[in-house]
Amino acid sequence: MTSRRSRPAHARSGIVAFLLKLALALLLVGGLLLALYATHLDRRVQERFSGSLWALPAKVYARAMELWVGLPLSPIQLERELGRLGYRQTDGHPQPGEYRKAGVDFEVYARRAQHVDGEEPERLLRIRFDGNRVAGLWDEARKPVDLARLDPPVIGSFYPDKQEDRVLLRLQDTPPLLVQTLLAVEDQSFFEHHGVNPWAILRAMVVNMVSGQLTQGGSTITQQLAKNFFLSNERTISRKLTELIMAIELEWHYSKEQILEAYLNEVWLGQDGNRAIHGFGLASEFYFGRPLRELDPDQLALLVGMVKGASYYNPRRNPERALERRNVVLGVMAEQGLISPDQRDILRRQDLGVSKTAGGGQGLQPAFMQLVRRQLKQEYDEQALRTLGLRIYTTLDPEVQWQAEQAVAAQLPQLEKARKLPAGSLQAAVIVTEPTSGEVLAVVGDREPRFEGFNRALDARRPIGSLVKPAIYLTALEQPQRYGLGTLLEDAPLTLEQPGSPPWSPENYDREYRGRVPLFRALAHSLNLPAVRVGLDLGVDNVASTLRRLGGTPPDKPTPAMMLGAVEMAPLEVAQMYQTLAAGGFQTPLRAIRGVLDADGRPLARYALTVRQAAQPAPVFLVTTAMQGTVREGTAAALGKALPGLQLAGKTGTTNDMRDSWFAGFSADRLAVVWVGRDDNQPTKLTGASGALPIFTQLMRALPQQPRSNQAPPGVEWVSIDPSTGLLAPPGCPGAVTLPYIEGTAPREMSGCGEAPVEQGSHEESLINWFNQLLQ
Repeated sequence: MTSRRSRPAHARSGIVAFLLKLALALLLVGGLLLALYATHLDRRVQERFSGSLWALPAKVYARAMELWVGLPLSPIQLERELGRLGYRQTDGHPQPGEYRKAGVDFEVYARRAQHVDGEEPERLLRIRFDGNRVAGLWDEARKPVDLARLDPPVIGSFYPDKQEDRVLLRLQDTPPLLVQTLLAVEDQSFFEHHGVNPWAILRAMVVNMVSGQLTQGGSTITQQLAKNFFLSNERTISRKLTELIMAIELEWHYSKEQILEAYLNEVWLGQDGNRAIHGFGLASEFYFGRPLRELDPDQLALLVGMVKGASYYNPRRNPERALERRNVVLGVMAEQGLISPDQRDILRRQDLGVSKTAGGGQGLQPAFMQLVRRQLKQEYDEQALRTLGLRIYTTLDPEVQWQAEQAVAAQLPQLEKARKLPAGSLQAAVIVTEPTSGEVLAVVGDREPRFEGFNRALDARRPIGSLVKPAIYLTALEQPQRYGLGTLLEDAPLTLEQPGSPPWSPENYDREYRGRVPLFRALAHSLNLPAVRVGLDLGVDNVASTLRRLGGTPPDKPTPAMMLGAVEMAPLEVAQMYQTLAAGGFQTPLRAIRGVLDADGRPLARYALTVRQAAQPAPVFLVTTAMQGTVREGTAAALGKALPGLQLAGKTGTTNDMRDSWFAGFSADRLAVVWVGRDDNQPTKLTGASGALPIFTQLMRALPQQPRSNQAPPGVEWVSIDPSTGLLAPPGCPGAVTLPYIEGTAPREMSGCGEAPVEQGSHEESLINWFNQLLQ
């Protein structure tokens, strides 16, 4: 056997030298590539941190509860509002966000709150009730307070495309115990390292090698921030290398305080449907319904514990895991001297304290939010709403909204049962406003108030039936020399010839005829034939013009059928029309927004009150007086019996085959429109009085409000009338009524009081004959 000759020594040394040069070259190339990659990453880091770190959703707030002596408010309503705001009841001295009851007295420690017109200070309020009225209001020193406001509830947001949500925290406003606990659990050497902790990485490598898989990362808070901002959650060596580089670059450019503040706001702590819960500020509201500064140590421990895995330790879905993890964190807090061992033992026995439902007000009022969005789009584009962190202060009254929802929820099943309708077949819509300001207080667009789909209050354009009649009679009363509330109208059969269509013979709802009836009773009892006759006398175009002036939407080509409600409107449009009547003829566009602030609290826009006179106060007063007759003795008499002291004015509406049930009515400071019907447009077997009116009645009974005043505007006088003749009633005339008239237009002839009425109405019959001849 021959042996292979060994390579000469100088040849071997040459190979080694070549390999060293190759390694050095590769090292240099690798270093250069790494440097270029690091430069690229550095540019990304600085670009992200140079501007706004997050696309912030616009926050939408309801109106804040205002308190003053004399306010109609029950203790139950106050407690309900405090519950919405996440205030906790306590037996001791209240702290911010807490309240205490003692008989008829309340102590409420109101939070500091930003409002559209300024900031409300944090202070203790003492409130005394006398029945359902605020009888006293003082501060902590027992000094009387003229006006106080609670913090406005959040009712929704307009989210960025990523559906991320957060409540921004400043480091100086963050509870120190939270920061200390977070560092103790996640990164004890945060203020010593430069973005990367080699010892933690080495420890993680050992654990991973022993386990045979990547189970630990040894990440610092800076690394976690880099991963959350720029990278995915995949566990690969390349992703980890990128994370290390970015962490070092973050530490190079930014202070520890900046990094820590960004982390507090960025960390993911849960999911609410499509909405991602980021940061401790929002997590506090989401899980506990309160601001972060009001949380107890055990609640802070739970949030810190969830950083390890917000889904795995979700306290609503996995309470046992969450409890175990929280107690581990409490143990770390005790080891680090942040709480005492005794505190640790006490707090470990506490339950999680998580609210049953997600806090933060998200998605609570989808129907109202649709109205807000539509009005905002007139001034702000979608991108601004989703990214600039605007604060939008609205007119929504949470108590009014709640009562409207309760009324719908209580009445619809009863109506279905009474009319033997399929359960769930009826739908409803409700709009509640303030008549003088035009502020929308509540919107219900579906029997399920959290449903985010079709909004009947804004978009369900349905025939309005007899809701059109106040516009007809207003048009008439604007001609006081021809029409007054006592004018006798003919309630008799009527047929109109229509070219190309069968003759039209309108009827009253009960198919009865009453002969001559005074105008005020024709409206109160919603008689169809007198309304049609008056409308034809005035001209359908003139009635359509009045509808438009009031804020309604008449047909493009009005026809006589419009006099009986053959005109389609959404409840919001009806509310606008009746707002003008309730405000004495002065129209204020219905508004859902009071003002908008930017993310720093600077005002961007105030939605000022705008008023336009649409009709003269005197004839409007006459119409609303007749509408009070609707409630007192007419088609809504059940409402008058239920709420006699409010002097309500209103109008029922029913459409053909009882497909739509309407009621619109108002007191001095509340106006509501209610619609009940079916989405498939099938008959409901409900009139306005039997369908919409019960919802209206329950709602109005629950709301504190002022009765309507019967004080007439200038230019109106009160006259005693014999309703059987429409003439002046002599003293002692049985059945006489006192009616308002525009000065100088009341009847001058004295009634015989019980004798046969003077022949009237010949001009009406001649008008009908003329109209029929014209159509022929």
